[in-house]
Amino acid sequence: MREIKIFSGRANPKLAEDVCNFLHLKLGRVSLGEFPDGEIQCKIEEDVRGRDVFLVQPTCPPVNNNLIELLVMIDSCRRASAERITAVIPYYGYARQDRKDEGRVPITAKLVADLITSAGADRVLTMDLHAAQIQGFFNVPVDHLNASPVLNHYFLSLGVPTENLCVVSPDAGSIKRAVTHHRRLNGELAIVDKRRTSAHETTTKNIIGGPVDGKVAVIFDDMISTAGSICGAAKVVHKAGAKEIYLAATHGVLCGPAVARLQAAPIKEIILTDTIPQKSQDLLKNMRVLSVAPLLGEAIKRIHNDESISALFREHVG
Repeated sequence: MREIKIFSGRANPKLAEDVCNFLHLKLGRVSLGEFPDGEIQCKIEEDVRGRDVFLVQPTCPPVNNNLIELLVMIDSCRRASAERITAVIPYYGYARQDRKDEGRVPITAKLVADLITSAGADRVLTMDLHAAQIQGFFNVPVDHLNASPVLNHYFLSLGVPTENLCVVSPDAGSIKRAVTHHRRLNGELAIVDKRRTSAHETTTKNIIGGPVDGKVAVIFDDMISTAGSICGAAKVVHKAGAKEIYLAATHGVLCGPAVARLQAAPIKEIILTDTIPQKSQDLLKNMRVLSVAPLLGEAIKRIHNDESISALFREHVG
């Protein structure tokens, strides 16, 4: 059986180390740096000829540097005759533009997929894409995991009685995600009615479903970027009488005014995963970061052994 090798870029080495610890493997040695003009320099410091190689690199901020670093690492392994290269991208950047909603705009989700494929990736392992159809933009197999088992396991551990719980979608676009969590957590289900007033502004006014009055409300989203939408939803739910409010998301991008908005929002706890390394947890004392390393590690093991990973969509690993 071909040997497995796992390497990490500089975007989230802690997650890669945790994955390797789960698999009882050593993280592969790679030298990464910059030339004087800022170009990425890379050298794989181990023999990968004929190996099954996994490159762990979320394309989180700084997005462009981390994306190019991933492409350079893929090319390095391809030219070193790796048998199979899997790009493990826990957070897939450039995913917001997944269609042409007006003239003269790019579809960056497809562009980046083409770059990764052209660089030499044989398959992709990712988690909670901004839009599930992005899987179809790749011309190689994509294993699309979701973090719902990890998040659900945490909220079940809190022991909130079903009759006191309300799962909330922050907008209409996240209804399917909220329904998935609701199937596992039960309780009430509510949707916040968000209306876009401009390219940069939204308003949240009404709640559909529920009720949320007197409930423990858990608002789920795929990512928290500037936190405008999810904090707006939290304010609406709080005004509607929710007793406690939790925010939960897979990817904590937390850029721009996100930290200030989260600090000012009427929430008890913010639950994120470690797909993106979090420095903001030093500022946000009510933030909890859950690890998806066991989930990714189990997926890597099954991919390496040519086994099904569909069970990972339904159960918590670890």
